[in-house]
Amino acid sequence: MSMLALPPLSLYVHFPWCVRKCPYCDFNSHEPGEKIPQHEYIDALLADLEHDLPLVAGREIVSIFFGGGTPSLFAPEQIDRLIEALENRLRFADKIEITLEANPGTLEQHHFGGYRSAGVNRLSIGVQSFDDHALKSIGRIHDRDEAVRAVESAQRAGFERINLDLMFGLPGASQAQTLRDLQTAIDLDPGHISWYQLTLEPNTAFHHAPPPSLPDDDALWRVQRSGIELLDTHGYQQYEISAYSREAQQCIHNLNYWQFGDYLGIGAGAHAKLTAANTVLRRWRQRHPRSYLQQATSSSVISGESRLSLEDRALEFMMNALRLNQGFELDLFKQRTGLELSSIASPLQIAQDRGLIEVDEYQIKPTATGRLHLNELLGLFVS
Repeated sequence: MSMLALPPLSLYVHFPWCVRKCPYCDFNSHEPGEKIPQHEYIDALLADLEHDLPLVAGREIVSIFFGGGTPSLFAPEQIDRLIEALENRLRFADKIEITLEANPGTLEQHHFGGYRSAGVNRLSIGVQSFDDHALKSIGRIHDRDEAVRAVESAQRAGFERINLDLMFGLPGASQAQTLRDLQTAIDLDPGHISWYQLTLEPNTAFHHAPPPSLPDDDALWRVQRSGIELLDTHGYQQYEISAYSREAQQCIHNLNYWQFGDYLGIGAGAHAKLTAANTVLRRWRQRHPRSYLQQATSSSVISGESRLSLEDRALEFMMNALRLNQGFELDLFKQRTGLELSSIASPLQIAQDRGLIEVDEYQIKPTATGRLHLNELLGLFVS
């Protein structure tokens, strides 16, 4: 086994509250029930960070992602206080990407200028659909007009890097309606569109009571193929299974995940992956907001940790890197896992024989067939 190289380092910050939990959502999100303790939660985040700072001393942070939940429920003043405090504790890269997830609600739109002034330079807006009926069918609380105004408000606030989250495969949605959604997003001219299929995840309301009129696999394949063509026609290149961007608009934070980079994770239920002393450490925090707030200053806020085995390193690397259209350079596998590529020679050969990957002297990448049958491809690397 070779020594591990230190990969780029990101920071994920979790905000666990939403106005209302969507029936398809399996993220750690909670309806507040009362006023969100914004100031106390920011204090808790900063106390939490102290537990991991010794593990990343001197390392540069290339990206920050404020996710949730709904981070845009927090006032710009609190986000500003948090970013300033983070910069005092961490070494920010010169061109650090700072993303904040936002919902299209009217109140949150009024905050966009404040977030921009605080240092947020990328906004990810959870639109999901521009069709009012479809939005109601998946439990969203905004409508089409609010979604359009949110994007326009973000542009007026000076955001040059905007992502729109959209879903396909919604209950009762025709191919024509799904492509209209996509065209509306394109017409708003964001630099990045995340376009992904509605899935019925375990422990969600939709998993226990599936909505009626979900499209079948053939319909999903037809709309996905047509959508990719539409996006490509308008200059949105697919670079990951569900990510499409204009030139130089890829999400730096997510690319670091997919290339098996490192990331700190703070906030209720947040996960971290850190390379140190030739090991890969995973840590996760107390999940419930109340427990998190109570224990943030104590090491007990870390509810568990593990070190990845050699087999798990290889598997996790491949499960991430093969989501990318360009796959990965051969040297990257060794740098990020500490393993020789020969350790996965057998599944690589099977994948190549089945036409699922392309291999040359520089890189390995999934073929169009491999991207279509990604689960089959990744299954080859499961011991």
